[in-house]
Amino acid sequence: MKRDVVFKVFKTGLPIVGALGVMALIIAVMTGLFAERIQPTATVPVQRTLSRERSVEIGEIYEVEKQYFAEAVGTLRAATRTEISPRILAPIERIHVKAGDLVKQGDVLVQLDPRDLRSRLEQVRSTLQSAVTSLKHAESDLQRDTKLHAERILPTMKYEQSKTNVELARSQVRQSEQAVTEAEVNLSFAEIVAPQDGMIVDRLAEPGDTAQPGVPILVLYDPGSLRLEAPVMENLAIQLRVGDLLTVHIDAVGRDVEARVDEIVPQAEAASRSFLVKVALTDAQGLYEGMFGRLRIPSGVRRHLCLPIAAIQRLGQLEFVDVVGEDGRTIERRFITTGRFGSPYQVEVLSGLEAGERVVLYDPPDAIPERNM
Repeated sequence: MKRDVVFKVFKTGLPIVGALGVMALIIAVMTGLFAERIQPTATVPVQRTLSRERSVEIGEIYEVEKQYFAEAVGTLRAATRTEISPRILAPIERIHVKAGDLVKQGDVLVQLDPRDLRSRLEQVRSTLQSAVTSLKHAESDLQRDTKLHAERILPTMKYEQSKTNVELARSQVRQSEQAVTEAEVNLSFAEIVAPQDGMIVDRLAEPGDTAQPGVPILVLYDPGSLRLEAPVMENLAIQLRVGDLLTVHIDAVGRDVEARVDEIVPQAEAASRSFLVKVALTDAQGLYEGMFGRLRIPSGVRRHLCLPIAAIQRLGQLEFVDVVGEDGRTIERRFITTGRFGSPYQVEVLSGLEAGERVVLYDPPDAIPERNM
């Protein structure tokens, strides 16, 4: 009985063992287990000789040092921005400007309805004339009473009352004069003039509206005071100083503008770990408030090898050059790794070459990928 069980197990497992053995044999053959092994030896780069029949251009690998920059994005804002509002309560009769207009200091911008103000001025002027007349009468009475009091005809009490009347009349004249001055000033406020040269950027009211003290009617700013306000990372901001010259790139117009650091807010934002830096633009021609800009901040210096693009040959994804030997005749083909382009004719070399080595120059490739350094 036991022999039958053993025989059945052997009979069942024999094909499986055989299959595993065949698979192991195939793997051994594929991995070269039965092949003759060749000991590794040092390989010598393949060298060739430059042709004497034609002239060959030679380029040299040299090391360059280039500063690179970090960018901080921000918004153009005017350092001088004025909200123009009336000082008196009056209906708006006319607005002489609109958004985008350039104005000079002293130009009339808004005309308020002056009728109530003129009426008030006429009233206080009439009051002043009455006060002046009363003062003349009081002074005449005092002059008469003074003589009578000197002759002991007029009682002292009556004489003192005459002097008091003169003082009261003079006080009334002064008050009336102040009222006239105030009315004249208020009438002058009916014309709202530009406090400085600049551009109107917003119009917040229209004729017929009631102007209220402190409520803006127009917004004026000086285009020459434009500056970029940008949050700068703290590790870069602490290296900046007021007066430093930087470059601002304005995307909308596609140009770089020189800028000077005008202000660094001495407090970092806890969330972003950045300082607000304000740089004044030296040339704000064609720029407006609210535009987007990029502040370029020097963040370090990078040294790299520079290779003429004409020396590079390609085979699929591989790049190689022909390096000229020290004897000036032999050349060695060497694979390289390139980086970013520094100019249309030079490229950064990451590996495969050393400074001072010379390479053979060929025709540059037709298409060069854009990898700015």
